[in-house]
Amino acid sequence: MHPGHSVLQVPVPPLEEFVRGRTAHYDPSYLGAAGFGHAHVTALGPFTDELTADIERRLAAIAAETEPFGFVLERIGRFDDGTLHLVPEPDEGFRKLTARLVAEFPGFPPYAGAYDEVFPHLTLDRLSDDVTVESTLALLDGVLPAHCRAERLDLAWYEPRRTRLVTSWPLG
Repeated sequence: MHPGHSVLQVPVPPLEEFVRGRTAHYDPSYLGAAGFGHAHVTALGPFTDELTADIERRLAAIAAETEPFGFVLERIGRFDDGTLHLVPEPDEGFRKLTARLVAEFPGFPPYAGAYDEVFPHLTLDRLSDDVTVESTLALLDGVLPAHCRAERLDLAWYEPRRTRLVTSWPLG
């Protein structure tokens, strides 16, 4: 049994259909309920499993202090483990949001402190015999470049058959 965990994320609606399709392909037990944004850029995760009134108030304040920002998704990147992702350009808005969240919640380092540097990204797929950079770009023909706007911060819960949007806050 996989334990559940929460993530603070910025939804990216223009990529939702693609990412939802890949989620369904790999593990449909993670298909979230209505309103859940499969396509997202992680702001901070894993996050607390217990959303208290104090934490919710602090998150709402951070979201209110963060102005919505635009970004473009066009360039595909690859992490060392073969994960294919899109690079938001510019990524400064995501870096500032993550830094603000980490400053407020130092007990929750990005990716549990697994990496020295965190790169904002939207996960697409993982390289395999059937998945290449070229095949992924072909599937995204007509979707990229995606001109996007970060407008809200979501608290999402990931757990097989229980993945869902917990709550969200508008930016600005």
